[in-house]
Amino acid sequence: MPQSIPQLSQLVSDCKTGNLQAQERLYKHFYGYGLGIAMRYLMNRDDAMEVVNDSFIKAFKALGTFKEDADFKPWFRKILVNTALDHKRKNMRFNQAIEMVDTEIQTTYTSGVENLQAKDILDLLKHLNETQHLVFNLYEIDGYSHKEISTLLNMPESSSRTYLSRAKQVLQSLLIKHSIYTR
Repeated sequence: MPQSIPQLSQLVSDCKTGNLQAQERLYKHFYGYGLGIAMRYLMNRDDAMEVVNDSFIKAFKALGTFKEDADFKPWFRKILVNTALDHKRKNMRFNQAIEMVDTEIQTTYTSGVENLQAKDILDLLKHLNETQHLVFNLYEIDGYSHKEISTLLNMPESSSRTYLSRAKQVLQSLLIKHSIYTR
């Protein structure tokens, strides 16, 4: 049963005072949410669990900067995404981003795509290379701009656009292959 906003506010306030029971309750309440986000960035469940735990540690340390009238969930989501990206940076070497001319591909999605389940989409995303996967997640799912992505991943904006375009091409070909996509 989800907690109401006033109860969540009180729980966060209690966590700010260092109350360990409140921290445990907040952890349990948002663990599944955090794991879901981390799994989109890290295909390995153990890595995702590590990122969630690291994110909670960062959140508890930074609770002093959290504004009482703010919504905890988006604040925590940002910590999760940044921690997942830090983990990826630490454990992955980005190929040197090549400055390329923008190559936006026009695609038309039909109702077949609308019938995909979240599990199907996550399975399709596993076919992308790591950089395409990161850019797709950041742009299409988490709503970052290409400028923000270029800063986060230390690449030119045009490379971010190119990785997104290539990710969409890969996904489109997979959808065609599995007869989910129609023209």
